[in-house]
Amino acid sequence: MTSPVIPILALSTLLAGATSLANAQQVYRIVGPDGKVTFSDKPPAETNAKVTAATGSSGGGVATASLPFELRQVVQKYPVTLYTGDNCGPCQSARAMLVSRGVPFAEKSVMTAEDSQALQRLSGENSLPFATIGGQQLKGYSDAEWTQFLNAAGYPATSTLPASYRPPAATPLVAVSAAPATTAPVAPARAAAPAPQTAPAAASPSGIRF
Repeated sequence: MTSPVIPILALSTLLAGATSLANAQQVYRIVGPDGKVTFSDKPPAETNAKVTAATGSSGGGVATASLPFELRQVVQKYPVTLYTGDNCGPCQSARAMLVSRGVPFAEKSVMTAEDSQALQRLSGENSLPFATIGGQQLKGYSDAEWTQFLNAAGYPATSTLPASYRPPAATPLVAVSAAPATTAPVAPARAAAPAPQTAPAAASPSGIRF
């Protein structure tokens, strides 16, 4: 069945109307001193908290310094993030499409139960692949639909990437932030209590559909 053609003006409006989502793609898993685990789209408020997050730039996790000027402008305005999982054929098709067209993108892998929960929070469901172009969400892979939105965002129809460009490696959707426990004075004859341990995340989250 042929997908309906969406007017380019409407696509541009959708892309420009929700830029806040592009700035809230990172989800943090925060382990407090008491072992309590919480999720947040902001790093912990404690100034001494150790935060582990995906490194990136103003291009949504894509290093833009080596990109041609026009492409760099598009990436900074409408960064592309692709969410993928293992053994996901449509995810591979989506990745191949972006690579062949020369679209710089950040890739987030959904591997654990916590990643799955974060995906549910971002997209409202657990289907993969999932992608964002600026503030626009794309659920499931459709070559025609993705092409329309990339065109509307201003991405070149053919690759203009330099030959030396290498895409960033995929990173977990959920970044782990460990807030260090406050060190209390300890009597010389008494050893400090061991730090609480959190249970490992499930290896294969349920509910993800390809």
